Amino acid sequence: MSTPSAVPRTAPIAIAPKPPRFPPSRQGSINLDSYPGLRNGFDSPDSGSINGHPAHPCEACFRRRLDCVMSDDEEGCVRCVLSGAECSLLESPMPRKRKLNGFAEDSISKRSSPGRSDNRRRRHHQPSLSSTTASNSLIEEMANFGGPTLLKRSLGLQADRYSQYIGPTTDFEPSLINLSSFDPHDESLLARGTLRRVSENDTFLLLPDTNTPGFEHLVEDADAIEAIVAPYGRELIDLYFRIVHPGFPIIQKTVFYEKYERSHREFSPPLLAAIYILAINWWDHSDDLAPNPRPDVRELERYVRTTLADAMYRPKLSTIQAGLLLSQRPEGDQWAPTAQLVAIGQELGLHLDCTNWKIPPWEKGLRKRLAWALYMQDKWGALVHGRPSHIFSSNWAVQQLTPNDFPDVEWDENEAEDKIDIERGRTLFVQMVHLSQILAETLETFYTLQATQAVRAAGLQGTQLVLSLAKPIQLKLKEWHSGLPASIRMDSTFQTNTPSTSSRLSSIGYLHLAYFATEISLHRRIIRSLDAAGGGGTVDPYIQHICRSAAKARLISAMDFVNRLTPSHLRSFWYFASKTNFALIGTFGSLLWATSPGREEADWYRRRLGEYRWTLSVSSSQRGPGAAKGALLTEFAMGMLDISTGLLKTLPEKPLLSRSGSTVDMEAARRSSLLALGAAGGGGISTVPSMTGMSVLGSFSGLASGEGSGMASPRSPTSDSSDEGMYGNFSATAGMAGFAD
Repeated sequence: MSTPSAVPRTAPIAIAPKPPRFPPSRQGSINLDSYPGLRNGFDSPDSGSINGHPAHPCEACFRRRLDCVMSDDEEGCVRCVLSGAECSLLESPMPRKRKLNGFAEDSISKRSSPGRSDNRRRRHHQPSLSSTTASNSLIEEMANFGGPTLLKRSLGLQADRYSQYIGPTTDFEPSLINLSSFDPHDESLLARGTLRRVSENDTFLLLPDTNTPGFEHLVEDADAIEAIVAPYGRELIDLYFRIVHPGFPIIQKTVFYEKYERSHREFSPPLLAAIYILAINWWDHSDDLAPNPRPDVRELERYVRTTLADAMYRPKLSTIQAGLLLSQRPEGDQWAPTAQLVAIGQELGLHLDCTNWKIPPWEKGLRKRLAWALYMQDKWGALVHGRPSHIFSSNWAVQQLTPNDFPDVEWDENEAEDKIDIERGRTLFVQMVHLSQILAETLETFYTLQATQAVRAAGLQGTQLVLSLAKPIQLKLKEWHSGLPASIRMDSTFQTNTPSTSSRLSSIGYLHLAYFATEISLHRRIIRSLDAAGGGGTVDPYIQHICRSAAKARLISAMDFVNRLTPSHLRSFWYFASKTNFALIGTFGSLLWATSPGREEADWYRRRLGEYRWTLSVSSSQRGPGAAKGALLTEFAMGMLDISTGLLKTLPEKPLLSRSGSTVDMEAARRSSLLALGAAGGGGISTVPSMTGMSVLGSFSGLASGEGSGMASPRSPTSDSSDEGMYGNFSATAGMAGFAD
């Protein structure tokens, strides 16, 4: 926790945040006493009717079970007027105006480029209210006005203060904090700052932004960033929310648009720049933007580096958002920034359970989404960089995501396709979180220093130990894959190149690729253990054959997945780890090639890797809007494949094994293994397999070690990539627990 400099005071710090910088036409304050129903509605959703209450509430108020109060000018109810949303009480669409103390302002953006004809997108971004976000727009707008208010203000997105979580071992004693005198806003003013109590056990220290480096340049930096992309800022934001946001929903979309309609100065400069940088990757995907020259991305990146460094001195949720978005660039997957983001997240309390905190409901959902996005960044960063993870289960209390953690109104009700995209993206995000938890278990079980040392210390029993640890993880992976919703499976509607779907992008590819990367991470550890123990001739030949056959099945399935990717997949948003995950497929094939016992099997892997490189080259050469994104992913994988296969040229020539005798040899080895099991009779970690386990083992006895016993090539249409029946299925044999079907 950073230590703030002492701030001399002659008067107490105002508890309420200062008002935002509105244009002159928006200046003024809101008198809640003029709207008693509005005040009562937030304090008690079931409060009774008052004068001015219409016979039937509008749709927005009805969904939230709040009193509906008509405005004086009959332009809709008070809440709809304040939020800029269309009120269902009006018979005809009302002018898009907001009225505050007699001052009105058009809420439709005037930043749109002249002659813009995409009415669908214009409608798509009108502000709307959500039941599960507890009136995102109204709470956000009301909480930022000066003067006393009964509304609970945001904790992590205040305009003029930042928060620091007070941990149990700091110089603040929790028992003494509880002795502080807290006001109705759960704040207590101290000489060091303002305490904000969000629960009985969790307290934050609120400090002013004005004392932090770079604060005086906030408006200047925001103006400079906007000037770089002008006059296309709004179009780029539309592009971001159309392509990136559905599959990576870490922004509060409705609040973002409402702020942008007022002024770009309301945003943290690094967040604004990060959204622009990401959106520019799909510049050619917009008919409005494609004919025009692209903005200077390098200049945007320069501003991001300086403004994000300054923002870390006054960390807010927007700081995490900016860092996560910047990490999604093809060249942005660096490990050191991930460590900084994790530290900032802990400063903001993202590792805690905020379910019962005294903060707006919409912020609870946003915090949970950001927390899990940070978790994924840490775990996948640890995989692709081969580094120790920073987040541990012993210090992670975030609850699983639920539908209530997502704003339920982010689409135009007349745009069914937009709704489908958003719902699919949320499902994708939640499933990626679950998969990341399985990856975390894989890394913790096999790739920590302690786990590596344990396998090494097991000596000749290292393979048995690895297989026994792999079984529960493999079962979780299989259960996860079989439970995937139909909307995000590879055989979903995006696979049909009909006119209505061929032009729509789908980000489901990054989820399935991550699944194969997790499978490969598990199997490559098994293959390594076989290779390490094989030198002494201690691994049972049949067990070795089963393990290698299962690994081969995983490789074929992964290669076939890449072969089936369409332009709609390749041009969409891909998670930052995807380029390395593509490369891991080739790396895994090279490992199997290098450890092949005979020349025939080695040649089989050599040919398959050649086909995989051809697939990557075809994907890299895809032309069309957004093609550059997919090209960067596959070009990196091709480069790594060339490096790994180049190293294999120094391998000594493999022995020529008899293909006709391999099946007989494996059957003999299988019977020998089962006889050894019967003689063992239990003891130690050895167990006698069930009959089901024996039949599973027997199902692989016909797989020859040379050509894979008829397994289809990744280019063959008969290749089974559904993941059913493709697993290597092991039972507990001679101390080895494996994968159960």
